[in-house]
Amino acid sequence: MKSCGVSLAAAAPAFSDEEKKMAAGKPRGKTKEGTLSLTAEEREELSGLDSLLFGFLNLHENGAKTETLLLKAVCCYESLILKADGKVESEFFCQLGHFNLLLEDYPKALSAYQRYYSLQSDYWKNAAFLYGLGLVYFYYNAFHWAIKAFQEVLYVEPSFCRAKEIHLRLGLMFKVNTDYESSLKHFQLALIDSNPCTLSSVEIQFHIAHLYETQRMYHSAKEAYEQLLQTENLPAQVKATVLQQLGWMHHNVDLLGDQATKESCAIQYLQKSLEADPNSGQSWYFLGRCYSSIGKVQDAFISYRQSIDKSEASADTWCSIGVLYQQQNQPMDALQAYICAVQLDHGHAAAWMDLGTLYESCNQPQDAIKCYLNAARSKSCSNTSMLTGRIKVLQAQLCNLPQGSLQNKTKLLPSIEEAWSLPIPAELTSRQGAMNTAQQAYKAHHPNTEPVLGLSETPISQQPLPVHMITYSEVDDLSSPAKRKRISSPAKYLEQLRTDRDHLNPTQKLMLQQLESQFVLMQQQNTFTLPHNCTNLTSRTEEPWRRKLSNSTQGFNKGQNSHLPGSNDEQPSFSTDPALYLQAASTNIQTSHRMLPTSSITQGIAFNHLSHTATSGDQQGICCTKESTPSGNRSFVPEISSHTEDTPNGCAGVKGFSNRVQQLMAEPICSPNSRDSTSPNLISDNPQMSSLLIGKANESMMTGACDKVNSIHPESHTKTNNSVASLHSSVISTTAAKSADQTTTLGVTSISSPHIRLQTVNGKGLENSNSSKNTSLPMISRKPDSPIIPSMSVSIYSNSTEVLKACRNLDKNGLSNSHNLLDKCPPPRPPTSPYPPLPKDKLNPPTPSIYLESKRDAFFPPLHQFCINPKNPVTVIRGLAGALKLDLGLFSTKTLVEANNEHTVEVRTQLLQPADENWDPTGTKKIWRCESNRSHTTIAKYAQYQASSFQESLREENEKKMQHREYSDNESTSSDNSGRRRKGPFKTIKFGTNIDLSDDKKWKLQLLELTKLPAFVRVVSAGNLLSHLGHTILGMNTVQLYMKVPGSRTPGHQENNNFCSVNINIGPGDCEWFVVPEGYWGVLNDFCEKNNLNFLMSSWWPNLEDLYEANVPVYRFIQRPGDLVWINAGTVHWVQAVGWCNNIAWNVGPLTASQYKLAVERYEWNKLQSVKSLVPMVHLSWNMARNIKVSDPKLFEMIKYCLMKILKQCLTLREALITAGKEITWHGRTNDEPAHYCSICEVEVFDLLFVTNESNSQKTYIVHCQDCARKASGNLDNFVVLEEYKIEDLMQVYDQFTLAPSVSSSSS
Repeated sequence: MKSCGVSLAAAAPAFSDEEKKMAAGKPRGKTKEGTLSLTAEEREELSGLDSLLFGFLNLHENGAKTETLLLKAVCCYESLILKADGKVESEFFCQLGHFNLLLEDYPKALSAYQRYYSLQSDYWKNAAFLYGLGLVYFYYNAFHWAIKAFQEVLYVEPSFCRAKEIHLRLGLMFKVNTDYESSLKHFQLALIDSNPCTLSSVEIQFHIAHLYETQRMYHSAKEAYEQLLQTENLPAQVKATVLQQLGWMHHNVDLLGDQATKESCAIQYLQKSLEADPNSGQSWYFLGRCYSSIGKVQDAFISYRQSIDKSEASADTWCSIGVLYQQQNQPMDALQAYICAVQLDHGHAAAWMDLGTLYESCNQPQDAIKCYLNAARSKSCSNTSMLTGRIKVLQAQLCNLPQGSLQNKTKLLPSIEEAWSLPIPAELTSRQGAMNTAQQAYKAHHPNTEPVLGLSETPISQQPLPVHMITYSEVDDLSSPAKRKRISSPAKYLEQLRTDRDHLNPTQKLMLQQLESQFVLMQQQNTFTLPHNCTNLTSRTEEPWRRKLSNSTQGFNKGQNSHLPGSNDEQPSFSTDPALYLQAASTNIQTSHRMLPTSSITQGIAFNHLSHTATSGDQQGICCTKESTPSGNRSFVPEISSHTEDTPNGCAGVKGFSNRVQQLMAEPICSPNSRDSTSPNLISDNPQMSSLLIGKANESMMTGACDKVNSIHPESHTKTNNSVASLHSSVISTTAAKSADQTTTLGVTSISSPHIRLQTVNGKGLENSNSSKNTSLPMISRKPDSPIIPSMSVSIYSNSTEVLKACRNLDKNGLSNSHNLLDKCPPPRPPTSPYPPLPKDKLNPPTPSIYLESKRDAFFPPLHQFCINPKNPVTVIRGLAGALKLDLGLFSTKTLVEANNEHTVEVRTQLLQPADENWDPTGTKKIWRCESNRSHTTIAKYAQYQASSFQESLREENEKKMQHREYSDNESTSSDNSGRRRKGPFKTIKFGTNIDLSDDKKWKLQLLELTKLPAFVRVVSAGNLLSHLGHTILGMNTVQLYMKVPGSRTPGHQENNNFCSVNINIGPGDCEWFVVPEGYWGVLNDFCEKNNLNFLMSSWWPNLEDLYEANVPVYRFIQRPGDLVWINAGTVHWVQAVGWCNNIAWNVGPLTASQYKLAVERYEWNKLQSVKSLVPMVHLSWNMARNIKVSDPKLFEMIKYCLMKILKQCLTLREALITAGKEITWHGRTNDEPAHYCSICEVEVFDLLFVTNESNSQKTYIVHCQDCARKASGNLDNFVVLEEYKIEDLMQVYDQFTLAPSVSSSSS
């Protein structure tokens, strides 16, 4: 395999001296000083080893020789770096990172990669480095950073040979982050790729099916699962998991049939799943839930016990066992089961609620209140209001009881404090002693038998449910010291019941009988112990990953003291169940204990990278928010929700990445924000080596292992207003007009700034970094930083022939490898918050507003200039309709119904909330996620809804007036009710959006009326870039209508490709707008990421308090009927209707350098984020060159540079295809033909279209880009290449596009 990484060429001079010593008679492989050296053959072999082999190079089976070589190479490199005092070429560190990654030594790999990053200014050109860095982040579950690294790989090298692996991992990470749309896209991209991957195609198909289920698209999920079962030679593990998911879906989802049929199917599916994988504890648990729901209590209990025996103890399972015991009137056993659940998961809301119900049924309200309070405090609690009400009722009952009545009353159950220290099954706390000698012997003679523990030989139908069994010797193994101190309390309770034997009621007598039976069994077990947890973790070959987890509990307790079971100070929001380790998106997840060694990554979710889960019913997914981000010495733990008895979350595991499953580390590498944590040596046992790799004297770069990681991403260290790279760097950097060695740069400092801060090595300037040392290693000086856009002998003022020569390496001046022309571009990044920050009194600026009184005012040229000025993010033009005598009635609901009553309307179902707030559906906390579900209707039906909503509001208003008259003197009650309405429950409303008015036949009168507007805001005009596309983009260069009721929300967004927007309020009601300047979109993007939202694709409503704390200015204003709102390029905005109204809107593109620059920046950012750009900027740039005379030098240079880069790509690709013998077929273009996008990855495809033979013969022309075509067919045998433009025509357009003379302002 050809390596995409760095070579060992740089190391050769250093190694040559060592080899001379070897030739002088020294032992082979050792120098005079006893250090190792590498032979030429070893260096040659190492040159092909880099991050691309990760996951495909098995060092544990047949790779002993390679592993030995890698270990030797690491030792040699570390020795050489030590001798040079760290002053070696950056490539040393990159290769060292690759070697450590292949050896799965992640701390060392991370530190080496970091050092490479600090020394290499253009690190982003090295795809193998970015890929390796992403893999390390992925291992540490720092998904926020792993996603960035992987996206940058695909951006700088779309044809990367491990693109399938990247798409797979991106799909998994987005799935965990609940960004299901992005996850699905990346899984599909991985599925069509024919290259090798660590997951099979059927496993990827399973993840796709599970995504449908997670999004409650149950019929699609069921169809996908059943289709997967039809696959030939389906692996047993995948088959078992698919059947498990189908069974659980049938149990939970009402849409799949009547109750009896569903349960019957569910049991059948789960039984088949257990036939494929008898050791799946999750399937046994699900089967128990199904049996419980149809009243088969004994079968349910047996299944639960099997679940516990097959997997690590689960809080869900014990909670369900408690429910069974409670239903069978065995309160003491139910109590113990619930205690087991909450000790496993302190935040298990369902178990706390069930335990409270149990205490309440036993007339112990004080204990019930404590349990309900614990449930209410849990982050997974979904009915806090109900619990609060119940607590108040119980507290009122307690107040009414006579004093001393509770103390004199005999308790049916131990108090919660006493119950906490009751003996519990040993498997809850330690899996290490799960199987004693006798049990091992039993298993050896009966390998296929799983005994049902706790059951006597009495027939099941004749015996009560068994009590828990435990010996005091087992209790000594409990992890919580508090439990060991209180083990005598059950004996005291038993003695108390025996003393009062003659005065006990029937329930207490039954409890006494159970406790006595338990005591006898305990005594018997002192001589022959048969614990519940009878399965040895290392005995299963079917689930090898379990063996890797054997020390996970110990590691957790050592590293996470605040989460120890038994701690009453706090209820942790995690489950300690490693059985769910391979399961993602679950609400009961074993979080990984690996921690990224940094204090700067707040988004690193501690979730194992192999995981996956199914969720049915009350699925809530995972979210890591500010409130749930741990501090102190905790690991990064996601906020998770727990099981509920009625609608638990299903879990499904698929074996994957087995060759990279690592044992959980006993301690975190470094705890963020922890003063008492010790940062380990991330590179070597040699402190000197560590200090070199970490950067011992470079305090500005690396102050320690825990402070370094985020420096991999330059945006963390730059304070600029613009840091997004653009289309092939055309916008960020444009070539100067006068000289070949000068570059005009727009915002290039944001990209260059990382280079400025990297001008030190070990605290010294570059000029001192090569100072002489007494060492046998020749000093390898670091290459000076090259600019992002280098000087080019072929500038934008060169003609197309010179560009062609450069591409064909025919330049007479000696441009042998056109790298200056073909240089890669850095990945775009969001801008950091503008510096210095605005003072707090400037965060609510007045909105620029223009008041029009006449038509002359509307056509006054300074109005146009004022609106497009980048300093004005928004302009409100008041009274426009009146000044121009626009007939807004043409857009009224009545007129629309009369014109086209059956026209389609997209409907968004939302919650009615205050405009400046956004609450979760329960009304308990403010969030960024904005609920907005999509459906469709017609104009007539929505008009009916709009009218009925108005009538209903009138009735409610009249009722409120009546109530106000009756209770006008009770102001406190009125204010309380107002506050309560603000926080839910919220009313559901429907917003009619994206109504297409592009048909000039249906909407002739309406569109004709809009021609009265000034040219700069018209839908079509010569000065509008979107008018030069040559085809329609609905809603952008056509009009769209919005029909609203109060509360209708347009969530936060920037316009497509950052184009300007025009919005006119038809009335009769108002709209409230919130606007943030373009320079702050990076801050809002960060907030979206913190809230597990996709800035480009998700629905979000900013929290104004968050923006205020982050010093983000917000313009806030009311748009009245007849007002036009101009949203400038890149401005972020969100809107809520105050009353009943209609709005019309469209986009425009002023012919300015600022607009073009921002449009191309967003084009490149969309490409990085794998989001389709609605505006095809390549196609548009060529049309602009054909149709427009540009006199602005900045705009001209940007367009010309883009054309040159695109022309270069077309010429280079054409030459490569011809050289490979691939025929290019002329296709041409028709009038009004839209630009083409790849049907797979959705990037724009220009000029050369790759179409499958089948699609070409059928004339459907389903287009692929070159990269996707080669992934499907490496040699393109199954594809036809169609040509849209003659190369001569493109060269002619390029040559004829010249800078036009400047037009005077008077003539304009």
